[in-house]
Amino acid sequence: MSRLDKFTPVPTEIKLHQVSSKLEIAFDNGKRFELPYEFLRVSSPSAEVRGHGPGQEVLQVGKKNIEIKGIEPVGNYAVQLTFSDGHDTGLFSWDYLYELGENHAELWGRYMSRMEAASASREPLAGAVARPKSK
Repeated sequence: MSRLDKFTPVPTEIKLHQVSSKLEIAFDNGKRFELPYEFLRVSSPSAEVRGHGPGQEVLQVGKKNIEIKGIEPVGNYAVQLTFSDGHDTGLFSWDYLYELGENHAELWGRYMSRMEAASASREPLAGAVARPKSK
């Protein structure tokens, strides 16, 4: 696997744990992280989540029971995750996955603060179905 730069750790192992709903990722520098599916979904690097610039982020709600239905390599630098709500945009690069692992507690805390400020819920809406993808 090629690196994004000489300082980017490279994954040596990636596993999906469907029972615990966590993605386990080990890097070549010895670090290992378990990232909850919900955390990955609400942290997606896609424009749908991040927007197209600062201040355009879209708070992701109702993702508590999200699943990862697929994972595909993208070149030698990222993976594309397919979530059970149909979301499959945004490439999770090695450096972004490493950043999510290193900063999980802080990032999750920020997300929960945003949810509280918006009086939003992590619980899925009753009867909600995946949105059809437009192509």
